[in-house]
Formats: sequence, structure tokens, C-alpha cells
Amino acid sequence: MSERSERVARLAEAIAEIQAAGPESAEAAERDEEELSRVREQALRLLDQRARSRVELRRRLLAKDEPEELVDDVLDRLEAAGLIDDGEFARQWVRQRAQRRGKSRLALDRELRDKGVSEAVRSDALEELSRAEEDDIARALARKKAASIKSEPEGYQERVKQLRRIVGVLARRGFPESAALPIAVEALDERLAEIADEAEG
Repeated sequence: MSERSERVARLAEAIAEIQAAGPESAEAAERDEEELSRVREQALRLLDQRARSRVELRRRLLAKDEPEELVDDVLDRLEAAGLIDDGEFARQWVRQRAQRRGKSRLALDRELRDKGVSEAVRSDALEELSRAEEDDIARALARKKAASIKSEPEGYQERVKQLRRIVGVLARRGFPESAALPIAVEALDERLAEIADEAEG
């Protein structure tokens, strides 16, 4: 079963489960079901766009002026059905943002914190990105930036300028200067060696 098919099946199961539960009074059940249905549909639409943390989803629903009690009830049910899972959300976030956006552990931790993911869950998710993998991401970014250099620097100031540009790319992705600087120096030296080889060839 594909990931999307599995997600659709889980959504269907959650809807069936939520619809099966309700208060004893038929009138109250109808009223509550209408309200729950409205909030649930909004939550499911948001989840269909992309995975979200519980806090992130809660913020979005409350911003639509939905009653807090209803929102929490719907979120509890979706979490029980496995449609909200902060641990899985955080692991996916780390994998995707590290690979596709070249983000550092520091940047990813900050992003997950902003989405309301607890420190323990963030820490577990970030364990999936090893220091070696993080260094590889930084090197790839540094080499990509260094590749835009077309000639050897004319002097020390020009070299510092080139180096600063590479470090800047890494800093914007959350890499601290202590880690970024040696990687930037390595990438710049590699690129200048390539330029020298091309000039000789």
C-alpha cells in the first residue's frame, strides 16, 4: 500500500471512529456532531496538505475561532487514531529539511521548537541526523557556493571575501561559525586547486 493510500485509509478509519462516538442525547449528539464535524474537516484538510505537529494544528484551528474544547476533543481523537504523531512528524521534518534544504541540527531544532514539539521529541528526532551526515550536508553546501568562484583571489582581502560568502551560506542554514569556517576553507581550497589545474591544462 502506498503512503498516500495508507494515509487515506487511516483518515477513513478515524472518521468512522469519531462518528461512532457521541453523547447519549440524540439532540445533543446531532448538535455536537455538526460542530465536531466542522472542526474535524478543517483539521483533516490541514493534515492532507502536510503533516503537522499537534500544537501547530491546534494554533491553526484556534486561529479560525473554533472553540478550544472542541479543538482539543478533535485533536485527542485524531491523535488516538494515529493521524497526529509528533514523534513521526519530527522525524520526517528532520529527514526532509536536512536532505532537501541542507538545514543544520541547530536550525532544525529551532524550527521544531517553533512548531510546539517538545524537547524530548525533538532530541529523539535529531538523533536520526548524525554529526557526520550534518558535516556532509555542510560540505555539499560549501562546495556548491565555492563552485561559483571563477578565478583565484588577487590578494588576501579577496580571499577573505570569498571565504565570507561561503561561511554566510552555511550560517543561513544554521551552521555555527566554529563548524562552518573549517568546512568553508576546505571548499575554497578545493575550488582554487581546480581553477589552478584548469589554468595549467
